[in-house]
Amino acid sequence: MDSIFLMNNVWIMICAVLVLLMQGGFILLEAGSTRMKNAGHIAGKTIFTVGIASLVFWAVGYGFIYGEGNAFIGLSDFFYGDASSTVDGLAGSIDFFFQLAFAAIALTVAFGGFAERAKLSVYIVFAVLFSALVYPVVAHWIWGAGWLADLGKQDFAGSTVVHLTGAMAALAATILLKPRIGKYNSDGSSNNLYGHNQVYTALGVLVLWVGWFGFNAGSTLEVADAFFGYVALNTQLAAAAGAVAALLIAWAATGKADVPTTLNGALAGLVAITASCAFVAPWAAVVIGLIGGLIVFASMKFFDKAKIDDPIFALSVHGVAGIWGTISTGFFATPELAAMNGGLPGLFYGGGFTQLGVQTIGVAAGGIYAFIVSMVILVVMKNAMGGLRVTEEEEIIGLDMSEHGSYGYPESFGGDSQKPGA
Repeated sequence: MDSIFLMNNVWIMICAVLVLLMQGGFILLEAGSTRMKNAGHIAGKTIFTVGIASLVFWAVGYGFIYGEGNAFIGLSDFFYGDASSTVDGLAGSIDFFFQLAFAAIALTVAFGGFAERAKLSVYIVFAVLFSALVYPVVAHWIWGAGWLADLGKQDFAGSTVVHLTGAMAALAATILLKPRIGKYNSDGSSNNLYGHNQVYTALGVLVLWVGWFGFNAGSTLEVADAFFGYVALNTQLAAAAGAVAALLIAWAATGKADVPTTLNGALAGLVAITASCAFVAPWAAVVIGLIGGLIVFASMKFFDKAKIDDPIFALSVHGVAGIWGTISTGFFATPELAAMNGGLPGLFYGGGFTQLGVQTIGVAAGGIYAFIVSMVILVVMKNAMGGLRVTEEEEIIGLDMSEHGSYGYPESFGGDSQKPGA
């Protein structure tokens, strides 16, 4: 076997595992950012999210993205199981596993909009339909030789495909589910429903930060010329700039260096650089991450004032930063890197408005499709399933007990089942 072929496959397998381990980061991030009475539910649903996303991706998702079809959808390679194929210089199974891990991340992002009030049955049904009808279509347009790929859309690792798509589904869910009990007062003011463990949230962000090197650097799909190191450098710089910018803007605006905002700034920097990590110079990665950190702070304030209750800030981190990151390549893509990775140089390198226009079209098309189809799916589900939300009583006692019959922290709620005399 050719040694480079083997090294490429080992590298991408390692990266696929890193992306899969990002689910652990989401468990800690989401559980820490929400209340204790829902922690077990959040951890458990993340695991079955991976299970459903994997099975649906195997059955139809991969085929809809990469199968032979037309500019809008793939129509072959369903129930994937070809042991002899080679895709992009990789064994087909390795490429499949890597792409599967991305699909599961998009679904987890979408579920950020369901937190603390959606029925468990709603999670299950929506997981199947999102994995079959929403994510694969946007992915085909951009990564599967679809119509946006033909226009030269630049989205190296998924600011649009993964993060914006998931965030638009989260927005649809957040609108339909309405705010959590106690979030807003009758006079329109809002209350902070604090997460129960900032240490969990910070550790979750760190796990995601490390996993992102599999996400971005792995998207090189090869080890030749070690270009993955350059991509990793840009990823690190953007995350760092996002964290620092968010800390400083929160400190300047509120007088306190808010921890959740700082953590969201790091994630916003990571989301923003995901599209552009292979197209821009390191100085531009710093600027992209810095702007990501600033806009995530403003976005969090905007959604709160708009009474759109986003418990884990999925709309700001993955949606708004995803839009900025996608469009940023239209400004900062260098001629050399654009020639290497596809598309045209950005506006600041003499490329004019062409690539900027393509990036904008990509954001609009992908975002609108994901939002509308998710909204239609959820409205149909709402009517067919007697609502999307648990009852008021169930929400008050928490989803751990109402949906699973046991608390994630049983001793904290006096709910241990120790028998007298045991």
